[in-house]
Amino acid sequence: MTSGSVRIERLSCRNFRNFERLDLELPDAGLAIVGENGQGKTNLLESIYYLQVLRSARGARDHDLVRFGAKGFHLSAHALTDTSHDIAVGFETAGRKKKVTRDGAVAARLSDAFGSVPSVMFSPRDIQLIAGGPGERRRFMDLVLALTSRRYLTALQTYRASLARRNAALREAARTGDESAVAVWEPPLAEHGAAIVCERARWVNERMEEYAGLTVAIGEQGESRMSYHSAIARESNPHAALSSALERQRRHDMRRGMTHSGPHRDDLSLTLDGKDLRLFGSAGQQRTAAIALRMLESATLRESRALSPMLLLDDPFAELDVRRSARILELLQGAGLGQTILVVPRASDIPAELTGLERRRIHAGVIEGTAA
Repeated sequence: MTSGSVRIERLSCRNFRNFERLDLELPDAGLAIVGENGQGKTNLLESIYYLQVLRSARGARDHDLVRFGAKGFHLSAHALTDTSHDIAVGFETAGRKKKVTRDGAVAARLSDAFGSVPSVMFSPRDIQLIAGGPGERRRFMDLVLALTSRRYLTALQTYRASLARRNAALREAARTGDESAVAVWEPPLAEHGAAIVCERARWVNERMEEYAGLTVAIGEQGESRMSYHSAIARESNPHAALSSALERQRRHDMRRGMTHSGPHRDDLSLTLDGKDLRLFGSAGQQRTAAIALRMLESATLRESRALSPMLLLDDPFAELDVRRSARILELLQGAGLGQTILVVPRASDIPAELTGLERRRIHAGVIEGTAA
């Protein structure tokens, strides 16, 4: 059960993307932002989402987010979650330095502020969750679980660091023939890799029926299925299985210069009537599956924090018919619609269910007035 919703009361952007200076007060229900392409609509959503994950939603490097000619960017917000707090992020191009503060105190580690403003972003780009490679779906699972489990976040950080060091040791061992520097990184890889695999498998098993139900509710007629593909997850003792696999494949990994066993090789399988959606799904079927995944993300955040996350809607219904759009909004409203920021190119693109949102127009990075 949710006890409220996440809200941002004030948002400030300095030299972020095409925003030179933006100070925005957000109504409790949210805003509908109208503007032509290239004016900064997605940049606005990205600035809010950055305050949650502390990196670009579009995979851009921090220095690429700095407005042309500026020395860095700064984002801040006064947010209401389970408490009222201020969150701010500053990045300086010189030295590539990033500093995060919560209520005026500098976060010792970026992870300390990770998830400060729970939000879910829906975008046409989400089709890559289905049509893209396994890395897209692994990142999706990792983000959902890291935002809702501090233990998972710690395991993921440690695993990635150990994986990078083992891979470096593999390349060195291929030259020297010394395996000991490789073997030393295998215990942490096995321990934290097993934790990642188990948490992913648990989440998928708990959510697979909900995923299938969402696709039907949105309008899909076939049988949808979500499953986790992992050789390690099938073992009764994933820790021991991964440890054994790393040792067994060490020489093979040395020849290839990379680690071939572990959760960084796994995938989230999505099928419709038994066929892989990535290979055989139509654009509409892939869009439906992607939206269902984002709705699972929203549900997981909501249950973890007992709060409805912010909804950041980047023209999400552009490629959907009116009926499916209405069903999606009905499902979101039924679960508890939090503060919603909708960006669209035309006022006529605002769905009937969201016409009550206060409207603003955006042009060249400036948000102004009311959009007719």
